[in-house]
Amino acid sequence: MNRLVLVPLLFAASLQAQSAAPATKPAPKPKRAPTVANVAYGTHERQVLDFYKAESANPTPLLFFIHGGGWVNGDKANPGELEACLAAGISVVSINYRYSYQAQLAGVMPPVKWPLDDAARALQFVRSKAGEWNIDKQRIGASGGSAGACSSLYLAFHDDMADPKSSDPIARESTRLWCAAVVGAQTSLDPKQLKEWTPNSRYGGHAFGFMDPNDKKTRDTRFAEFLEKRESVLKWIKMYSPYELVSKDDPPVYLKYSDTPALGQPQKDPTHTVNYGVKLQEHCRANGTECELNYPGAPDVKHAGVAEFLIQTLKK
Repeated sequence: MNRLVLVPLLFAASLQAQSAAPATKPAPKPKRAPTVANVAYGTHERQVLDFYKAESANPTPLLFFIHGGGWVNGDKANPGELEACLAAGISVVSINYRYSYQAQLAGVMPPVKWPLDDAARALQFVRSKAGEWNIDKQRIGASGGSAGACSSLYLAFHDDMADPKSSDPIARESTRLWCAAVVGAQTSLDPKQLKEWTPNSRYGGHAFGFMDPNDKKTRDTRFAEFLEKRESVLKWIKMYSPYELVSKDDPPVYLKYSDTPALGQPQKDPTHTVNYGVKLQEHCRANGTECELNYPGAPDVKHAGVAEFLIQTLKK
């Protein structure tokens, strides 16, 4: 073929391939610039965090924000309750973390290990910076929505993961929280519980490998298999499901949802239904753990939203 003809054909083919390739969604532009941006707490490109400093002569409480996105999407830009917390004298950290499908591609099982391990490690790293960043190590509250909410509750209920004997000073830092306040949280990763609470549940299997890691659209398509093979991953469910970790020495938590309870009935949005919150609150009360549940028409609500709970709890 004549070279003059070949070059345009190749160029046209290249343009066609580019248009056919899925576009990568850019990270949202931050509304406020962090005091320090993209601080590495690990070696992976996703193991970075932003720090927003509240000016104070004394060490400040901290909001530790974990973004949502089902552990397969999302970014640390524009953390929830940022402005309210800074105005109240509460500094803010917002983290990125390795996605579950990246763990799966790396052969790590269960895949949820990476995002949850990263949340714990980032929290320890932040505590190691307490002196430099003028942070009160004790008064740290976690927050986030959806998967970020689940990660926050995992930290709130998990026993301290500090290793006092480690040669790594960061690993010696505590992972315990002062409180957690979350939105649309998945409180359990047990398919048997989820099916009982909300019959059309579809979320959670990807945390334990029931997903094609090369196609994020398959995240919620294998719930039936997840339920069928529950016993094979039950040891991991016990390790990583927030519901399984609740004990009487846990900090207070605040749960906010936008729908009303309907246990045992299909839900319009089963992945973020308040049914999760109702069952966690029951479980927390049975274990002597403080759990405030807010949804439209909910009784005994003391705080209108996440910011109010965080500010009152972290500043009292």
